Amino acid sequence: MTRFFSPHGEGVSEAASEGPFGAVSVREDEEGARRPGEGPVQKVFAVLDTVAEAGRPLKFSELLALTGYAKGTLHRLLKVLVEEGALIHDEEARQYRIGMRIMRLAHAAWRRTSLVEAARDALDRLSLATGETLHLAVLDACQVLYVDKRLGRRVVSMYSSAGKIAPAYCTGIGKALLSALSPERLDRAIAQQAFSRFTATTITDEDALRAELSVIRARGYALDEEEHEPGIVCLAMPILSVAGELFGAVSITSARRDCDLDALLAYRPGLDAAVRAIAAEAEIMRLATL
Repeated sequence: MTRFFSPHGEGVSEAASEGPFGAVSVREDEEGARRPGEGPVQKVFAVLDTVAEAGRPLKFSELLALTGYAKGTLHRLLKVLVEEGALIHDEEARQYRIGMRIMRLAHAAWRRTSLVEAARDALDRLSLATGETLHLAVLDACQVLYVDKRLGRRVVSMYSSAGKIAPAYCTGIGKALLSALSPERLDRAIAQQAFSRFTATTITDEDALRAELSVIRARGYALDEEEHEPGIVCLAMPILSVAGELFGAVSITSARRDCDLDALLAYRPGLDAAVRAIAAEAEIMRLATL
């Protein structure tokens, strides 16, 4: 395990600075540069790393020995980590373990980095079968984050590209994602939508969006009828686990001049097979990491 502390040595001075966790000892070399691992943020991660790598709950005395921090410093760090949900303190057993906030962050990181790999083969097959532009996306802060894209045979100018953020309320892939949220998460997501108008067909109010999402849940797919960009239409479906957990969504997108909605709907069976294959592969990849 990497240690985030070091003993005093020649050419090292120690200065006290006031940080978010109180007075923090900061070691500097002769040039005054901060030595690695001695700031408050580094100490927080050192404690988290120590608990995570132990593979079991740890007592305060064990953390004290493993980190090498002063009792007061460690108490302050643990207090903040417990208050923020990063660690859980079992008062009866007097032990600390990784909290749900870290679990949520880890799951979010896994979903974004692994979903692209899980979707690769299915997207390749769908791209070959349709020849249209494909998007893979997840929700990020209640908006659409594109994580992968396959270009179609025809050149279509559009906003999307991997790494870009788009509104959820007026894109097909965004509405597919929103439709799969629990009522509580959906309420929070809708509260974050701007409802700005981009085209004549953009949904611009909550009631209209909720009505559209009800239709999407009932039929299993979402449509974008030039709601975000003029001339751009798409068909989208959410990627769901067997238990109904939302992994992301996939869309087939085209210019209306080349492929109208009826033509897009003909791709529905292929899109359905793709999202099912991606969900199954994502489940396998996640199980392999447990």
